[in-house]
Amino acid sequence: MAKSLSSLLLRNIANFPTSRLCSHVQEFEVSGLSYRNAVSYSTSLPNDPDTHEDFKPTSKIESSGLSVKDIVEQDVKDNPVMIYMKGVPEMPRCGFSSLAVRVLREYRVPVSSRNILEDMELKDAVKAYSHWPTFPQIFIKGEFIGGSDIILNMHQTGELEQKLKDVSGQNTSE
Repeated sequence: MAKSLSSLLLRNIANFPTSRLCSHVQEFEVSGLSYRNAVSYSTSLPNDPDTHEDFKPTSKIESSGLSVKDIVEQDVKDNPVMIYMKGVPEMPRCGFSSLAVRVLREYRVPVSSRNILEDMELKDAVKAYSHWPTFPQIFIKGEFIGGSDIILNMHQTGELEQKLKDVSGQNTSE
């Protein structure tokens, strides 16, 4: 009975006029593929003179007065464990970043982080600094270690425990 109810519901939804569901139906074609009802998102600042300063996007890095290259160097030098990741340790935005955070938390060491999704200049500066194209990127005691796969492998072999044995203090995650 549940199966017949769900198929009836799906059939009625499929037959429901799209114009009643969404007043701005979009149809367009890209490379021979047709798209309908596509949603697009933008992170660009609207040219609206009525936009209040409080609602305009800000960058913590721009307001610091340092170049992004200097910030990356300072982060790596000043933090025993530094991770550049998608999202933040409390809410990773990709599986690889999540895995890296879970592995590092096993050692109960302070982990500092920066969300590379907030600033493309930061993302590019980290790539240039490490000469590594992917994220997350983990630095321990100023040394570039690698990503989540390398951290996991080091954890499994016991090498990560040796690398982190003298790291202690209070967590300074951003």
